Amino acid sequence: MTEKGKLIVISGPSGAGKSTVVNTAIQGREDMCFSTSVTTRSPRPGEVDGRDYFFITPERFREMVERNELLEHAEYVAHSYGTPRAYVEQQMEKGFNVILDIEVQGARQVREKMEEAVLVFILPPSMEELRRRLENRGTDSADVIEARLIRAREELKEAPLYDYVIVNDKLEEAASEFAAILKAERCRTAQRLQFINNF
Repeated sequence: MTEKGKLIVISGPSGAGKSTVVNTAIQGREDMCFSTSVTTRSPRPGEVDGRDYFFITPERFREMVERNELLEHAEYVAHSYGTPRAYVEQQMEKGFNVILDIEVQGARQVREKMEEAVLVFILPPSMEELRRRLENRGTDSADVIEARLIRAREELKEAPLYDYVIVNDKLEEAASEFAAILKAERCRTAQRLQFINNF
């Protein structure tokens, strides 16, 4: 009997190492998948519809919003992005844990529409360490780094909304904590009711 998967929402400041923690934790696992978003922007070279994004028209996007077909949505650089509820639910029914990496505003929308979603906030051990990581990237100007740090302080105010908080100080420990969260969520009573009822 296939257990229904979970929707795992990941948030945290830019530079916290969210992708690295998650990818390390799920390496080799076949019960995980990343959510595929819808977007109104055009595909970039090499992007495949249905794999990288579902590319749709602005009209179809508005229709999805009106019909409550998106778990969350936002505007970014004149284009719309959103998480399609149907795709997420289909993957969960197949037994996949669906990972959704979004900002705190999107996480709040998801929590309102799907109470059973598991929200995980990943943060660095300190603002000083976050600054160091952003500077070591070598991709942002000093002004952009300062803006990211200000944004990080704002995002931290939303952390109490989340079910779990992982401090990404040492990568292996943080990845181990994320894997432990996945295991604990699989053992929740609500998740195992089908086994209890069929015993």
